[in-house]
Amino acid sequence: MTRRRVKVFFDGGCRPNPGRIEAAVVLRGRAHLFEDLGHGTNGDAEWLALIQALELTRAMGLTDVELIGDALAIVNRANLVLQSAQPAGIHEAAFLALARTIKPARIRWIKREQNLAGIALAKRHPR
Repeated sequence: MTRRRVKVFFDGGCRPNPGRIEAAVVLRGRAHLFEDLGHGTNGDAEWLALIQALELTRAMGLTDVELIGDALAIVNRANLVLQSAQPAGIHEAAFLALARTIKPARIRWIKREQNLAGIALAKRHPR
């Protein structure tokens, strides 16, 4: 029996921008919502969502994970930080420290409408 890589969707946001940060992680079909992660920008929120995704996978003892998000700049930067081991800020440093204990097999970008974590966050704020 082959072991399947676990897909972990992440998304962060704040209302207004800058504002109160929230994040969502969807893992194995279950949405995990994180509120009041501080005050910051949408970029901060995306980094914190990525960090929450890694924290959750570590807590569940998962080792073969694919992190999936819709913030292209964060996905690209996270991949670069993993390759170079050169974090440029506090969020990148926190991400790298976690990634050293549970290295993601892959971090990739998808469209917003495909991001299960983004969908979970959007449901919290109906228009």
